[in-house]
Amino acid sequence: MKKILLISLVLFSCLAARTQPLKSDEIDRLVNRTLETFNVPGIAVAVIKDDQVVHMKGYGVSSIATGKKTDENTLFAIASNSKAFTSAALGILVDEGKLTWETKVTDIIPEFRLYNSYVTEDFNIKDLLSHRSGMGLGAGDLMLWPDSSAFTKEEIIHNLRYLKQTSPFRTKYDYDNLLYLVAGEVVARVSGQSWEDFVESRIMKPLGMENSAASFSRVRNRSNIIDPHIPVNGVLQVVPMYQSSLFNSGAGIISSVSDMSKWVMMQINRGRYGENNGMQLLKEATQRDMWTPQTIIPVRNPGPYRTHFSAYGLGWGLTDVAGYLQASHTGGLGGVVTQVTIIPELKLGIIVFTNQQEGSAFTAITNTIKDGYLGIKGNDWLKTLKENVDRNQAEAKKITDEVWSKVEAQRSKSVSPVDYAQYTGTYTDSWFGDIIIAEVNGKLRFRSVKSPQLRGDMLFYTANTFVVKWDDRSMDADSWAVFSLDKDGKAQSFTMDAISPLTDFSYDFHDLSPKRKEVR
Repeated sequence: MKKILLISLVLFSCLAARTQPLKSDEIDRLVNRTLETFNVPGIAVAVIKDDQVVHMKGYGVSSIATGKKTDENTLFAIASNSKAFTSAALGILVDEGKLTWETKVTDIIPEFRLYNSYVTEDFNIKDLLSHRSGMGLGAGDLMLWPDSSAFTKEEIIHNLRYLKQTSPFRTKYDYDNLLYLVAGEVVARVSGQSWEDFVESRIMKPLGMENSAASFSRVRNRSNIIDPHIPVNGVLQVVPMYQSSLFNSGAGIISSVSDMSKWVMMQINRGRYGENNGMQLLKEATQRDMWTPQTIIPVRNPGPYRTHFSAYGLGWGLTDVAGYLQASHTGGLGGVVTQVTIIPELKLGIIVFTNQQEGSAFTAITNTIKDGYLGIKGNDWLKTLKENVDRNQAEAKKITDEVWSKVEAQRSKSVSPVDYAQYTGTYTDSWFGDIIIAEVNGKLRFRSVKSPQLRGDMLFYTANTFVVKWDDRSMDADSWAVFSLDKDGKAQSFTMDAISPLTDFSYDFHDLSPKRKEVR
C-alpha cells in the first residue's frame, strides 16, 4: 500500500574494510538516534544469526496517546510483508499436490478476468505473486485504500477487467496489490478454509507465532499494540489502524518482532523449523521457488553494495548485496512501515517495525546492522537518508506551495471565476463507481460513494482545472481534477492526478476516468 521501495539503494561511497557486527548497545544507540532523526515514536528490532536471536528489543513508545513502552512483543501491522505468507500458503498447497505454480487462475476462479483476454487465459498462480501482469503501478488500489470502503471482494475481482494494461504481459515489473487479494481467494477455494484460518492454523500455529493474527479483527489481546502515527504539518498525529478485511492476504497480518523471528528462521532454514529444525513447513524446493527471480527489476547503479541484479520472486524482493543473495520485503499502511531482510548464506535476518510511515527509518537501521555483517564501513546511513528525505520534502513543498498560492489568489477575488452548476452532478467510473460533485454551502465538494474517506473541497485553479483538498489531511494526497466540457460549457468527464510527487502510489487517481452519469 504505502509507497515503500522494496530495495533501498542510495548512492554513497564506502570503504570495504572488515568490521564487526554491531553489539546490542550499539544497536540501542543507532535506534534511539533514528527515533529522534525521523520523528518516530516507536521501533522494534530483531536480529537473527545462525539460528539464534542475537538482539531483540523495542524502543520508544507504542503510542504518543498512551506513552506505553514498545517491547519485542508489541504488535504492529506488518502490511505488505503479509504477501510472503500468502506465497507460503500457496506453496503448502503446491506441496500437497492441490495445485502447481503454473495452475491457471481461471481453473480455480472461473470469473477471473483481466483487460486483455489472452492475458486472462494464460494467467497462472506465479503471475498473481510476481507483479508482472502488465497493469500499472498500484492499479485499482483506490478500491482498497485509503479506507475499508464499500467494495466487496467479488466486486474487486470483477473490476479487474476494467484496469487497462500499461505494458505487455510478463515484460515489466509494476507492483500491484489487487492480485494478492485474488491469491488469497485461491487459497480459500482450494483449501476449503478462509485465507485467515489457513494462515493461522497452517503457518502461525506450527511456528509458535502465538500473539500474531491474520487480521486486525482477529487479534485476541490488544493491550500491547501500536497506534499508527502520521506527521501533519510537522506534528505527529495518531491515526486509526487500517482495518479492511478485504486485503488481509496482501497487507492484513498483525505480528511482533518476537513472533516474526520464528518466521524468518524457518525461511533461512529452507522451510524447516522446531528443535534441531526437525519439522518441515515447506519442502525445500518449494521455499527455493519463492526466492527464485520471476520478474526483473532494472538496476541503474551498483550502489554501495555493488548490486548487479534485482528481481521479484514469489512474495519476496531479491537482489545481490556484496556478493550475497538478499531476500527482503517492506510493508506500509497509513502510519506504519516495516521491513524484513534475510541474507540466507550468512544465516542472517533483520526485522525492523516502526509506527510512523517514514521508510528511511527502517532502512537506516537495517543497512547499518547489515553493513557490520558484510564487513562494510564508511556508510553513515542516518545522515545520508535524512539528507535525502529533507531534499525530497523541500522539492515537494515547493510544488505544492506554488499550487496553493495560485488557489489563494483565485479565492481572494471578489467575483467567483466559475459557475459551479457547470460541474455538479454524478460521475461514474467503470471500476471505482460513482463520484458525486455538489455545491454545499457555497463550496464545490467531491464525494466518493464507495470510498467514503475520499471527500473534500474542490478549489478553482484555472480554466477547467480544480484542486481537490481532502478533508482528512493525514492522507497527504491532494489531487488535480481537470474537466472536459461539452459545446454548452457543461462538464462531461474529468481526469485526476496527484499534485505532490511524494503522494503514495496507492492513490491511483490517474487510473480513473469518471464520466457524467446519464439521468434517467
